[in-house]
Amino acid sequence: MAGRDELKSHCAKILMLLLGIVALAPVAYAQESWTATRLNKKQVTPALFAETRPAAPSGIPYMLKAEAASGDIVAAWYSQPTTRYDHGVLGDKIEGGALVVQKANGRTYNYRLSPLEVFEDIAPRIADLDGDGVSEVVTILSSLPGGASIAIFGMNGDTVEKLVSTPFIGRPNRWLNIAAIAKFGRGAGKQIAFVATPHIGGNLGFLAYGNRQLALVKTASGFSNHKIGSPELRLGAAADIDGDGVSELALPGNDRKSLKIVRLTSDGIKTLASVSLPSPIDKAIIAEGTGKATTFTVGLENGSAYKIAR
Repeated sequence: MAGRDELKSHCAKILMLLLGIVALAPVAYAQESWTATRLNKKQVTPALFAETRPAAPSGIPYMLKAEAASGDIVAAWYSQPTTRYDHGVLGDKIEGGALVVQKANGRTYNYRLSPLEVFEDIAPRIADLDGDGVSEVVTILSSLPGGASIAIFGMNGDTVEKLVSTPFIGRPNRWLNIAAIAKFGRGAGKQIAFVATPHIGGNLGFLAYGNRQLALVKTASGFSNHKIGSPELRLGAAADIDGDGVSELALPGNDRKSLKIVRLTSDGIKTLASVSLPSPIDKAIIAEGTGKATTFTVGLENGSAYKIAR
């Protein structure tokens, strides 16, 4: 009974974040000094403006194949294109109706959604979320009447199984974007950083996974990691900027005209730095280096690129 009550409490907290009810401003914190330097064309990595991941074998426009170098799951992608969800937040109205998972033995396995659901996403994410040595697949799954959710899948023998999902936001055409999956805390696993409703007042949240449950760790308001109508979802990057073995997160502020670097702490989400930019971020955020040598490169709507460093 206690376990069921705890699960209900976690679901209620996540739903309140998705509805924009509980997110607080980031915790006040003495900010570090980071500066933005404009790059010339020769200094810009091609990955900033164009995806380097392979296209999904299904051939769905914009969709990509996620790959992992090790683990029991080595690849995943979306298949069975469908236009049953008339939202088009990612540039067209063609979404995935099924998930394909490829195991290390080369065999592929499918999970088909119901007629009231789609994968409103570009590519799945493969990660060992709970540190048990077994990979999970993290997706953005939307309901026609209920909007977006985060859904976690895994392999059960030769079957792709949905392990757990957050509640749907609660109304159609409401979306979320996953910012990064990394070790943001001190435990064995990794956490999922995401922004709910990034186009209408984005709320940043961190989710922890374990025992087939998702728990909302901390939340904060004032972020956006997507330009509406764009297939570019990489407006967020994790990096260990102080060498302590735990990652921080870089993502745009609410108007995307600043890059914010935040840290997940027991007291809340702390903003370590906020760097103003001349145009909204709409390209990938690329992290390079570790510790004090960490830099973030961003691409802007006006076509320019900047490197942000200490």
